[in-house]
Amino acid sequence: MIQATLTIGAVLTVALLIISFILVKATPKKSYATYFPGLIFFAAGLILLLFATILDRIWIMGTGLGGLGIACLFAAGISLMVTAVMDSHRQTA
Repeated sequence: MIQATLTIGAVLTVALLIISFILVKATPKKSYATYFPGLIFFAAGLILLLFATILDRIWIMGTGLGGLGIACLFAAGISLMVTAVMDSHRQTA
């Protein structure tokens, strides 16, 4: 169970980092669009955690809704931190 959550979190983190890197390169310097994928996954993680407390056991890819929520929150947190660093380096260059 925990292994599936960590694996899903790692895969989502890599996917979000790739998307964020592409958006950093493709958007203008004054745009906040680079942060939207991370914010969407953060909201999805909170919603999945909320549904994990309300609904009975639902298993997806070997983990429950709470595990998916934790994986989404982990991916969003790491992605937003790395995106902020990439965006700040873009602003100074």
